[in-house]
Amino acid sequence: MKWTQSDRVRGLRAKHRAADVAVRTIEGYRGHRSARNATTIAYFGFISVFPLMLVFTTVLGFVLHDNPKLMTDIQDSALAQLPFIGEQIASDPTQLHGSIAALIVGLLVSLWGGMKAFVAVHSALDDIGEQPLDERSNLFLTRVRALLGIAYVGGAQVAGAFLASLASITGVGFITEVLLIVSTALVNTVVLALTYRWLRTAWPSWRSTLPGAIVGGVIFTAMQLLGVAIVGRAIAKASPVYGNFASVIGLLTWLSLHAVIALGGAELNAALLTSAEPRELTGAKA
Repeated sequence: MKWTQSDRVRGLRAKHRAADVAVRTIEGYRGHRSARNATTIAYFGFISVFPLMLVFTTVLGFVLHDNPKLMTDIQDSALAQLPFIGEQIASDPTQLHGSIAALIVGLLVSLWGGMKAFVAVHSALDDIGEQPLDERSNLFLTRVRALLGIAYVGGAQVAGAFLASLASITGVGFITEVLLIVSTALVNTVVLALTYRWLRTAWPSWRSTLPGAIVGGVIFTAMQLLGVAIVGRAIAKASPVYGNFASVIGLLTWLSLHAVIALGGAELNAALLTSAEPRELTGAKA
């Protein structure tokens, strides 16, 4: 017997709408195979992020060329803590060289991986919305929406970096820190709401996307506040070799958690939409 059919669960769902929504969310996550979809999203997300290290290294090589003062400055900066290239920056940044070919290849592979990741998001949200396969968006539309997703997520990252730099300039007092956290949560919520609405075949109303977007945005923000500090300390204390391994595992875990939370928010939205319908599993009347 399914756990949702037990007398205790049925009774709890009949008495409390919150419990019914929670059960629907969990069952939806299982029934729509969202865990598998989250893995696919994280995989292609990893492929898209990793080439950016090549792009960053190449750009850094161009910037540092014939600029000894900047080379000296970055050796004592946070850039020396970056995985894979941080050791080179700290020891001998003169060995970093710019390459047009590496820059182009890195950007193309990153763009390809990013499009695949957002196409996977599109497919996952259609699964959650139980969109029939024959009625889903064609390959052209899904890729156009994937490019749109890359654009607004990239814009959100720029906004986040701007907020962080603004806080560092003005000084992070208590009020500034609170405003920064609230602003970050707002940016994350907007990104998720845009994703839930635009990256799927049938566009839902903005109102129906908000519950999952708000919950996911708050969790994302908490992860960013706690995760960056924890991962940063772990990598800083690790040896270069183990630090690189830790960076790969940490990045995959980070992307996987974000994918799970994002799809969980979409499942919550779907559960809230269906919870007003007759609840056959609970025995409740419409």
